[in-house]
Amino acid sequence: MANPAAETVKYPFTAFNFSVEINILGVEGNICSAAFSECDGLEMTMELKTIRDGGNNGRQVRLTGPVAYGQLTLKRGMTENYDLWTWFQTVVSNAGFRADADVVLFAEDGVTERVRFTLSRCVPVKLKMPALNGKDGMVAVEELQLAYEAISRKPA
Repeated sequence: MANPAAETVKYPFTAFNFSVEINILGVEGNICSAAFSECDGLEMTMELKTIRDGGNNGRQVRLTGPVAYGQLTLKRGMTENYDLWTWFQTVVSNAGFRADADVVLFAEDGVTERVRFTLSRCVPVKLKMPALNGKDGMVAVEELQLAYEAISRKPA
């Protein structure tokens, strides 16, 4: 007889199997067809306001304040096109031109989606090329940084 507890074991998410998809409203498909080896900056921070009740020295009240979002940093990417460069150049001439980005974590099989983080209204703030090397045949992106206005999670 099979152990029912063994069938419901949930394995932790792995950080090595992910993809990044960048979508611009009105543009067909993803503009980002690059693969990156590092992704950092999925974060939210909430400010707290502390209030003390007069005469009550043993207690404080914590009120939630505004939320701040991180800056996504993607490192050591490879791509076969110049879409990221074109997007950056477009934002230079049109500051309101934004995109949404999804960071997707996959299971160990590399296909099953575990969780998807959606970053809203992204703007590229840094695009850096690596040192040039004649041995490589693809366009390399050393670092891409995206500022975003909100983050949401979509469970698989």
